[in-house]
Amino acid sequence: MIRDAKDLKELGLLKYYRLVRKWACKTYGLNDADLELLIYLDCVSRFTRNDFINGTYIYSWDKKRWDRLRKEGWIEVWRHRNRTTIKYSVFKVSFKCQQLISRIYRIIMGEEDIPVSKRRNKLIAGNTYTDKVLTKAIYNVNKDKER
Repeated sequence: MIRDAKDLKELGLLKYYRLVRKWACKTYGLNDADLELLIYLDCVSRFTRNDFINGTYIYSWDKKRWDRLRKEGWIEVWRHRNRTTIKYSVFKVSFKCQQLISRIYRIIMGEEDIPVSKRRNKLIAGNTYTDKVLTKAIYNVNKDKER
């Protein structure tokens, strides 16, 4: 049970967060701000468009973020408005988003490894120098069973 910051530090949750975030963003076609916003919205559970706007204040400005996340299936409508009794729609993150976030948590906790096949991980192809460096880091993370 986590009682204070020391207990959280001993778990080492943030040890490989940056690498896992980079992997998730590259694999699923998101940018860092989108992924972190989706994690925030997943914690909120049900939200309105105003909640989304309030959540975006700490991220880089992207006017098309709402429409893009809706169109790509990361956010879906939970309850539509009906213009009489329900004044606004309520949204939630999609099943696809929930699965991605759960997978990120499993990887960070060490329950699952980051995929190393070219089919399941776009970084492994090594198209750029950054991809090659991240690939080396992925192999090191997968070897670390103490994470």
